[in-house]
Amino acid sequence: MAGQDEREIRDLMQRYFDGLYQSDSTVLRGVFHADLAYVNGTSGNYESMGLDAYMARIDARTSPASRGDLRDEQIERIALKGDRIGIVEARMTMMGRKYEDLLTIMNTDDGWRVLTKVFSFVERED
Repeated sequence: MAGQDEREIRDLMQRYFDGLYQSDSTVLRGVFHADLAYVNGTSGNYESMGLDAYMARIDARTSPASRGDLRDEQIERIALKGDRIGIVEARMTMMGRKYEDLLTIMNTDDGWRVLTKVFSFVERED
């Protein structure tokens, strides 16, 4: 992976993690592509929505930061196919859940953006 692409993707992911932890839709709109597909693949919890519906959900929730939730996140893998598309495997813990994310990313005129967010979660046991 080219050094510049890796730096930009890691920056994108930091904004992704920060935006989710802060429940900041302004930050997240700069992370997600306008054509975002959001899919919850957790057994018994399947749902799918676009960017505006997802941002409305973000705006309506109490941020994990304001509740003092533990914050733990990690990029597990970044894999690019050429210079325009890739996938990021990530995990994070917040809101009493352990999340596993598969994010497809695309290099757009505005930089790298998350085009699809497919995830599942399990409740934390602590």
